[in-house]
Amino acid sequence: MSLKNKHVLVIGGGSGIGFGIAKGAADEGAKVMIASRSAEKIAEKAKSIGGTSAVLDVSEEANIATFFKEHTGFDHIAFTAGDTDGLSSGLLSDLDLKQAAQRFNTRFWGAVAVAKHGAMHLPPGGSFTFTNGMLAHRPLKGMPIVSASAMAAEGLALGLAVDLAPVRVNCVCPGLIETELFARYGEARHQMLKAMSQKQLIPRPGMPEEAAEAYLTCMRNTFMTGQILKVEGGIALAN
Repeated sequence: MSLKNKHVLVIGGGSGIGFGIAKGAADEGAKVMIASRSAEKIAEKAKSIGGTSAVLDVSEEANIATFFKEHTGFDHIAFTAGDTDGLSSGLLSDLDLKQAAQRFNTRFWGAVAVAKHGAMHLPPGGSFTFTNGMLAHRPLKGMPIVSASAMAAEGLALGLAVDLAPVRVNCVCPGLIETELFARYGEARHQMLKAMSQKQLIPRPGMPEEAAEAYLTCMRNTFMTGQILKVEGGIALAN
């Protein structure tokens, strides 16, 4: 089960886990396209692995529909696009419902639109893998909408696995992964990540390539569908 000569689209592949997926697939001989909002950023990243790039903003369905009219022939799609809107914790009594609803725009409704316009046209045995988060399983006080949006992605994976068969649909649930997002904290990030990971059974942050391997497994394993893969250092089992 090899990805050699397979056409792989990574949405949100300009950095972090997404780029880890793109590089991993390219290393196996896949023909990789990275799609994201930042044209300059993804062009440079794609070139570094011998792939191609295209601009795609998944916050609007029309953008996604146009993209898949112009770009076809994929065997696998990995969806890692997301944003941090709504991540701040707060009191339920202060929750702005309209703002909270935006939490679903990219990671949930974006994935739905990619399924509608792209994944449903994949060949039999092809795969669509998208992203959840461990706050679905380890809720934090003051962040119920974040947990809800994460859990919604898992329900979507199960439903789409049934609807799109024999195209395979899975969802990866990364835990604490050390990506470029933590660069904003400067040197303090090392101590912060160390403190955040101490409750895990594996007391360190994961690396992008470790999370990426789960997506690559979903592409390679042609008998896997409707699954939620957790790559989280054992935090789900921690006290």
